[in-house]
Amino acid sequence: MHLHFLDPYQERRSPIHAADARIKLVLALAFILTCALAPAGAWPAYILLGVLILVVEMFSELGVGWVLKRSALVLPFVLAALPVIFTLPGEPLFRFSIGSWVLQASQPGLERFASIVLKSWLSVQAAIVLASSTPFPGLLAAMRAIGLPRLLVAVFGLMWRYLFVLVDEALRLMRARSARSGYDQPGRRTGGSLAWRASVTGGMAGNLFLRAIERADRIYMAMLSRGYDGEVRSMPMPALRRAHWLVVGFGIALLAFILLLANLFKG
Repeated sequence: MHLHFLDPYQERRSPIHAADARIKLVLALAFILTCALAPAGAWPAYILLGVLILVVEMFSELGVGWVLKRSALVLPFVLAALPVIFTLPGEPLFRFSIGSWVLQASQPGLERFASIVLKSWLSVQAAIVLASSTPFPGLLAAMRAIGLPRLLVAVFGLMWRYLFVLVDEALRLMRARSARSGYDQPGRRTGGSLAWRASVTGGMAGNLFLRAIERADRIYMAMLSRGYDGEVRSMPMPALRRAHWLVVGFGIALLAFILLLANLFKG
């Protein structure tokens, strides 16, 4: 059973899809690193980075709205940075009380929080374009080609492949539960209290864990019997041409210029 909904790759006939996986991986990592190193409040640099990733999304034919919709998943996670609004010293903007606590928002804190949100959002867009325009085996080959530790790449590959196995086991449990559930009214499932449902869910999670451990052990023994020694071998990728190196050099130079501009703006 192939679970297509787990695979982020979207087949298109675009220049981004046709580009070498090594180039896309290096430039995506450079873009994310530039976002991370850009100082807080460097708004012109953020605008340039946003325009750059917007152009890439348009050339990828994935659809700007499609990418933005999926990149919104990062927004709940950046709420973890919300306390910086009230913890950084600076010019106060407003304050309010929660019981005996008095929270005061500062301008540097709000600037830092907005910067974290923007940088995270732009970085996630780059990751989405990379994953959606490159098959995962191609990404693994690119990781090996740029010199990432081979053991780490092997872990990524096994984790990705057997994620489908884990989800397949979960779907089997869900089907078994549905087959054993009754209905007392049309569209309404019988069941106990919330605590009872939580207990059933916990039991299913434990069952899934045991099934996953047993199946992983069987798979590993089958791999050993077929000669697996911890190394995932693949055909070498073709050498990069001069045009490829020019694209990489231009992209890195452009990102370095944006980062320099960001530091000059804040300096």
